[in-house]
Amino acid sequence: MKPARAYIGLGSNLHDPVHQVRQAFEALGGILSSCCVARSPLYRSAPAGGPSDQPDYINAVAALDTGLTPGQLLAVLRAMELAQGRVRTVRWGPRILDLDLLLYDQLVIDDPRLTLPHPRLHERAFVLYPLYDIAPSLTIPGKGSLRELRANCSQHGLIRLDSED
Repeated sequence: MKPARAYIGLGSNLHDPVHQVRQAFEALGGILSSCCVARSPLYRSAPAGGPSDQPDYINAVAALDTGLTPGQLLAVLRAMELAQGRVRTVRWGPRILDLDLLLYDQLVIDDPRLTLPHPRLHERAFVLYPLYDIAPSLTIPGKGSLRELRANCSQHGLIRLDSED
C-alpha cells in the first residue's frame, strides 16, 4: 500500500518555542511507518484568538509520508504533545506544543474527533505561508489552490525567521 502524504502544523509559544518546534520536527521523524519528507522554515506570529496577553507563536509545517490511518496519526500527534508537556486548559490559550493534522492526501473527513482538511487552514497565514514553502502546487480539498489561498491571506504580523533564530 502506498503511503499517504500528511501535512502537520506545528506551533508553540511557551518554554523556548523555537526549541519546542525543532524538537517536534525530530519526533515526527521517528513516527512508526512514517517518514518526514519536508520541513518549512519557522515563522513568528501573534496569537490567533484566545487570551490577548499570551506570547507570540513559533509556527511551521511538516510533510510526512505515512502508513498510519488519519485516526492513528492523530493519536500519535496527541501523544507527542503530551510527551513535550502539553496541558490542554484554555481554548486557543498558550501552549508548549500544538500539533495539527492539516491534510491527509486529498481526504475529506467531517467527524467530531477529526476534520480534514483542518477547518481553519485556509484562513491562517501562519499555516498557509509555511505550507506553501514546502508544497506550493498543493490543492486544498473544497478550498482551491494553496497558491490562491496564500495570495488572498494577509501576511500582516507574520515574520519568517532565519534558520539561526
